[in-house]
Amino acid sequence: MTAAVSTVHLFAPSIDLSLAMKIQLTVNGQPHSADVEDRTLLVDLLRDTLRLTGTHVGCDTSQCGCCTVDVDGQAVKSCSMLAAQADGCQVTTIEGLGAKGLHPVQQAFTECHALQCGFCTPGMVMATVGLLRRCPLPNDQEIAEGLAGNLCRCTGYVNIAAAVKQAAQQMKGGAA
Repeated sequence: MTAAVSTVHLFAPSIDLSLAMKIQLTVNGQPHSADVEDRTLLVDLLRDTLRLTGTHVGCDTSQCGCCTVDVDGQAVKSCSMLAAQADGCQVTTIEGLGAKGLHPVQQAFTECHALQCGFCTPGMVMATVGLLRRCPLPNDQEIAEGLAGNLCRCTGYVNIAAAVKQAAQQMKGGAA
């Protein structure tokens, strides 16, 4: 049985169709084919076309990390990646991370009260997943460095660091 491939079209109102490119990618385990402009950002494809609005746009300049997603096993700021660069890639958003129940990082963020307004939380969670993939049991300095590209204006980071440590302990027995 083959998986259905959704086809989407993302164009500015005045785009010359000859400038569009077709890309294929897998998002949260689902194959997608999309016609995009060469300047379309991955975050725009995810939010505007695929309607995966858990990936937030906070700054559009790659400074805040709210748009962090996983691309082929790497945490990536989707506001600084062109959709065309994701052609052929596996992309996981916050929606895909928790598709089968809370991921250990999501659970730890909940239990440690590592959020307040919640705007940065999806990007912070995805960055934490990437950090724990690279460094399964990080110390305080490694946590600070690993999350340095993700800003939170509410929490002061104490509970976020606690959540990272708790998730690391929960995941210690196996990769998640």
